[in-house]
Amino acid sequence: MRISAFALVLVAAVTLAAAPKPPPIPNVADAVTQHSIVLGGKRIAYTARAGTITLRDDDRRPLATMFYTAYTADGVSARKRPITFFYNGGPGSSTIWLRMGSFGPVRADIAPNGGITPPAPFRLVDNHYSLLDTSDLVFIDMAASGYGRIEPGADAKEVFGSDNDANMFAQFITQYLTRFDRWNSPKFLYGESYGTPRSALLVNYLQNEGVSINGVVLQSSILNFSLASRDTYGGADTDDWQYVFYFATEAATAWYYHLVPGAPRDLDAYMREVERFAMGDYRRALLQGAQLPPASFDAMVSRLHHYLGVPERFIRNANLRISGEQYIAEVRRRQGESVGVYDARYRLFELDRAEEYPQLTPSNASIEGPYLALQQDYFRNQLHYVTPLSYRLGAYAVIAKSGPWNYRHLDTVPLNTAPDLAEAMTFNPHLRIFSANGYFDEVTPFLATVYTLNHLGIVPALQSNITYGFYPSGHMIYLNVDALRSYHDDLERWYRATLEER
Repeated sequence: MRISAFALVLVAAVTLAAAPKPPPIPNVADAVTQHSIVLGGKRIAYTARAGTITLRDDDRRPLATMFYTAYTADGVSARKRPITFFYNGGPGSSTIWLRMGSFGPVRADIAPNGGITPPAPFRLVDNHYSLLDTSDLVFIDMAASGYGRIEPGADAKEVFGSDNDANMFAQFITQYLTRFDRWNSPKFLYGESYGTPRSALLVNYLQNEGVSINGVVLQSSILNFSLASRDTYGGADTDDWQYVFYFATEAATAWYYHLVPGAPRDLDAYMREVERFAMGDYRRALLQGAQLPPASFDAMVSRLHHYLGVPERFIRNANLRISGEQYIAEVRRRQGESVGVYDARYRLFELDRAEEYPQLTPSNASIEGPYLALQQDYFRNQLHYVTPLSYRLGAYAVIAKSGPWNYRHLDTVPLNTAPDLAEAMTFNPHLRIFSANGYFDEVTPFLATVYTLNHLGIVPALQSNITYGFYPSGHMIYLNVDALRSYHDDLERWYRATLEER
């Protein structure tokens, strides 16, 4: 039976008409509430605002929404009051981790010293280490995470990807500055993990668009993915450098678990010793490859055993090259545990004690439940923000559905945003950088960050604009309350110096 072209068109039209339209994003008004907190013996009254900002494509059509919470001190001139924009990484993560754990006015009270937090009820406490004593704070969830969504009919490929993502955040920030009359305020960016390459792209983009930035906090950085392993953010895995960078963090983990005989109590001093060995004798041994003499190979096995506290046979089988994940799978194997790749202070029992790479994330086991439960309770009962949408910890499912994240920048991969940061610092010679690093972070090892920032190619006068902080914690430095206290104090001094320099 032949079907006419008219009939085919009619069938197609009926099919399209019958297809359900994506539901519209609920229009929820911003919630604005009044609060106060005592910081440093001084009571600070502040306004909290929870809401969304709509982003648009080049034709001004709605593209996506981004959810945020902002905390602004009352009765302070906007011209004198700094404002800091916070975001986590992923790419794809919401900013629940920074919002509920770092420098906001409240934080989740979790088990100390790498312990696993018991189930509910959980406890939300005033954050006595909040940076609200220094700056107004805006915590931003990337598009399609948190309560943000891709607009019905919009192309998600215009949102996801390193360059598109930087454009989304730039749109958000400029809209926020306009809506709340903050254009003449001192401005700071604060990114964690993938939030650090986002910051490098973003600060350069904003400044080229006339938005001057005073300072950037880079926490747990990975600016140059060529220095990462192949399994981490699509790194190149073409050189032995990655094992040098991992080594220092592995040695810090061994120190934490008392596996290093005669190790000094001062972790900072010990890490300087480890860094000299890693960048010196260890690097030179790896450079020789198969030409390393057997006697030198044996001597290096012995030295690695001393620093890392794992069996010499394991080191030999790894050919002196131990990735972070291999190390954390091995270091507590005899106890039937694996330690955390994000924070080696955390550990869980293993289901498969023979596996090469750990399958569970101990730090997530401790914080994910309390963070989400307390944030939901906080939004509803203290900020009075109520929406029918569910809070997404990340946009990962949406990204996977639209296609993989596009890491291409300036038409190259692996992603390298160090040149963007160097350009931003050169364009604005007053731009200050604070690099915060956790010693027990196997995901973004601190030695890789130091190496990257020491090789920006900027003049010495600008290199001195970079300040470092090193803490006895992991990827989320703030999970160790003692480290959070030190981190706050270091940042407070850095903000003061950055603003006084003006």
